[in-house]
Amino acid sequence: MSFQQFLSVLRARLWAALLVFALVVATAVGVSLLLPKQYLGEASVVIDVKPDPVAMMATPGIALPSFMATQVDILNSDRVALRVIKDLKLAENPQIRQQWQEEAKGVGTLEQWLIALLHQQLDVRPSRESNVINVAYKSPDPRFAAALANAFAQAYIATTLELRVDPAQNYQRFFDAQTQGAREALEKAQARHSAYQRRHGIIASDERLDVENARLNELSSQLTQLQAISAESGSRQRQAQGAQGDRLQEVLANPVIGSLKAELARSEARLKELGSRYGDRHPQVVEARASIAELRERIAAETQRVTSGVGVTDTINRQREAQVRRELENQRSKVLQMKAVRDEGMVLQREVENAQRVFDSLAARLNQTALEAQTSQSFAGVLTTALPPTEPSSPKILLNTALAVFLGLLLAVGVALLLELADRRVRSPDDAVAALGLPVIGTLPRPGAKRFLPGNRALLPGARGLALPAPQQEA
Repeated sequence: MSFQQFLSVLRARLWAALLVFALVVATAVGVSLLLPKQYLGEASVVIDVKPDPVAMMATPGIALPSFMATQVDILNSDRVALRVIKDLKLAENPQIRQQWQEEAKGVGTLEQWLIALLHQQLDVRPSRESNVINVAYKSPDPRFAAALANAFAQAYIATTLELRVDPAQNYQRFFDAQTQGAREALEKAQARHSAYQRRHGIIASDERLDVENARLNELSSQLTQLQAISAESGSRQRQAQGAQGDRLQEVLANPVIGSLKAELARSEARLKELGSRYGDRHPQVVEARASIAELRERIAAETQRVTSGVGVTDTINRQREAQVRRELENQRSKVLQMKAVRDEGMVLQREVENAQRVFDSLAARLNQTALEAQTSQSFAGVLTTALPPTEPSSPKILLNTALAVFLGLLLAVGVALLLELADRRVRSPDDAVAALGLPVIGTLPRPGAKRFLPGNRALLPGARGLALPAPQQEA
């Protein structure tokens, strides 16, 4: 269909199109005027991204893309709506209760009916690139719309605070019970450690063990020295008991034995001189021999006395060595026992330290959760408070009229085309050519129309006639 044909169809069906257009526009304007006026109360809340003063850290979920969607879902939840009902005492209103009985027929509860009714007029929209959430409520009463928008904002803030405080209170009770158990365990560990120290007389175990170790080292060095002295005295004792006793240092250094040996040497020299002079039977020679024998006996007796002293010294040294060895063994046993006591005491001390660390950690967590359970500030706050609107938000007469005009034009054109398709007529020479497939040789003007100008085949403005096809030429 060409544009000329389209215009001809519209001219032919003009009254039907105008009727449809007028009906659509009139209906839209009438409905807009008859609909009750709706007022929109708008409030907004902002999500605070500053660090929590109690936890000293930012809320980790704020940076997530799903956080704002979660807050919108909380605002649209039944919990927030139920809190609005309680705050505004809507369930106590006799008119609302009567309306519920008329509409719900006693099915369900009043709170459920009110929650569904409030959600129908509630609109929650998060800002695209900010932490602001807009809360809008539509109502025929402007004051009621503003009050409901503010109530939803306040209920949302209170709900977020409850969602934060309730888990903290549960954690507080949990950590309180755990802290009590840790305190009892710490007290028991301290009591065991104190009783162990009293039982073993431990005051400063490390210092006392150092003293005993020093004593052990001293006895060990004394034993080493006595073993060397005892070995030396034993060697001298064996030498004294053998044939070389007269070669001992004590014997050689003894002045009595030295004088006796000197006298013996003089007596032997005198005996030799007397023997060469008088013979072996001379009384002086016999006397000299007797004197020499006596000197030798005296030397032997003195040597025996000196060597016996060496034996006594060796015996004393061995006794001292045995005594020091016994003291060393006793000291070693004492040190080992003290080490065992200290090790067991250290185990008890570590139990006390571990119990103390657990108690301190739980006490810190308990204090933290106690502060969080007592917080009265939510991470959300009211940015703007809804005021009663002065102009209704709906119906929008101008917008509805404009849409009705546009829709009416579309429907009018559509109805004209549908009527034309239902009753197809020839509106122009092009329609005749398209229907018959023959060229047009002329047109007849409608009655009362002006005549054609010479050589002009088109109808004059306002003319209406019948187009005649041209005869076909014979082959």
